[in-house]
Amino acid sequence: MARFIFITGGVVSSLGKGLASAALGALLQARGYSVRLRKLDPYLNVDPGTMSPFEHGEVFVTDDGAETDLDLGHYERFTGVAARMTDSVSSGRIYSNVLEKERRGDYLGKTIQVIPHVTDEIKDFIRTGEDEVDFMLCEIGGTVGDIEGLPFFEAIRQFSQDKPRGQCIFMHLTLLPYMKTSGELKTKPTQHSVKELRSIGIAPDILVCRSEGPIPEKERAKLALFCNVRPEAVIAAQDLRSIYEAPLAYHREGLDQAVLDAFQIAPAPKPNLDKWEDVADRIFNAEGQVKVAIVGKYTQLEDAYKSIAEALTHGGMANRVTVKAEWIDAEIFEREDPSPYLEGFHAILVPGGFGERGTEGKIRAAQFAREHNVPYLGICLGMQMAVIEAARNLAGLADAGSEEFDHESGKKRFTPVVYHLKEWVQGNTKVERRVGDDKGGTMRLGAYDAVLKQGSKVAEIYGATAIDERHRHRYEVDIKYRDKLEDCGLRFSGMSPDGRLPEIVEITGHPWFIGVQFHPELKSKPFAPHPLFDDFVRAAKETSRLV
Repeated sequence: MARFIFITGGVVSSLGKGLASAALGALLQARGYSVRLRKLDPYLNVDPGTMSPFEHGEVFVTDDGAETDLDLGHYERFTGVAARMTDSVSSGRIYSNVLEKERRGDYLGKTIQVIPHVTDEIKDFIRTGEDEVDFMLCEIGGTVGDIEGLPFFEAIRQFSQDKPRGQCIFMHLTLLPYMKTSGELKTKPTQHSVKELRSIGIAPDILVCRSEGPIPEKERAKLALFCNVRPEAVIAAQDLRSIYEAPLAYHREGLDQAVLDAFQIAPAPKPNLDKWEDVADRIFNAEGQVKVAIVGKYTQLEDAYKSIAEALTHGGMANRVTVKAEWIDAEIFEREDPSPYLEGFHAILVPGGFGERGTEGKIRAAQFAREHNVPYLGICLGMQMAVIEAARNLAGLADAGSEEFDHESGKKRFTPVVYHLKEWVQGNTKVERRVGDDKGGTMRLGAYDAVLKQGSKVAEIYGATAIDERHRHRYEVDIKYRDKLEDCGLRFSGMSPDGRLPEIVEITGHPWFIGVQFHPELKSKPFAPHPLFDDFVRAAKETSRLV
């Protein structure tokens, strides 16, 4: 039966609870334990699927089709454990489940209350799969004191009481601000945060304190005394040069040992950190640099493309180069010539997105890459824009476009080279969708198989002709234009097993031009870079040697 580690946060948000959880999971793995990580988010959205990337960053998609918080991406990248639908839940999902049960009569007419019905639903979620792993790490979103988070804090308090003594511990992440005028780290915000946590019945076993530098012994002792934790359980989380340094940094600070001590596990298995030392070596001892332009519409918030940024880093590590990614707003290219902006880059990436805004700029970025032999990777909408560009400028379909843009404007303006997908097969089930359906959870979501054309560039890159990748989209390239496009050099090199849905296109005779309907970035890891990103960065590295 699993031991449970509950990770909470205080003082301010965005301190890095997800990263700390992921790094701790990696350290426990390094000691030979199996782990699973979960995220409990207090917001009332049922899931992040309909939230703007400006609000919440990217949506991370699991193999089984869940739209989840981006922290699950950290969990996967650091532990290699594929996230599942049962690893992410929000207040919205919890309340939705409770209300569905009430409507069915499952509560036998009882008055429905936060305690016990909502908290019991949260505890049921936490228990799922508890017999599968040695450690279950559960991160609570938000900060202690948030009113919407109270049911979750109460639920984990109850859960720790339900379990045998010593089976649950609490790790609290806080901020130690540095006051330049006095030259001091201030512990008072952390003291107040722990006081708030203890007022709702939770006493932290471990304190992880974010700071710009090391924690002096005087402040460490003060935190231990006033927050009622052992001095060795006060862990400094200093600012790092790379997030992939976190497992080694936390190990040096003794986080994994503090966790094992809290569970009274002795003697503790010795960790094997060779994998993470190799990762650090590849990051900090790169042998060159490549510049990649990311032409998108959510460029004001880099977390909107978090997995893409990390996958590029992984590709750089595989090729022992640093990838310098620069974010360019696609709308600029709707007003200006893209050449002055893109000429200095070694590769161009156009990511996914929704809506018409910025799409003409993405099309022009794809055209620049095609005409100037610059390596190009188009992901989801980025593939569709590359197909539309080829249809307009190579195949003679001057009004080629997407039904998505016609639906948005309410007018028919384009020849729909990209159309709204109304039905598809998922496993043994036929799935049907209409344009007017609810937005949440109605896309083609999760892992689907694809068949690669023998002898194609992508088959060479993958080293296989049968793959599976994660999807998140409503619109598909129409195969009725396939012959016309292939005659112009745009090859449909990956298809769904039934041959109906294009998965990958590539341009023959181009050094590296690939568009994919899926999201390869979601499966990339620092110790196992995705083949497409590995080869994309390799192509960029070759370009950098030519300029």
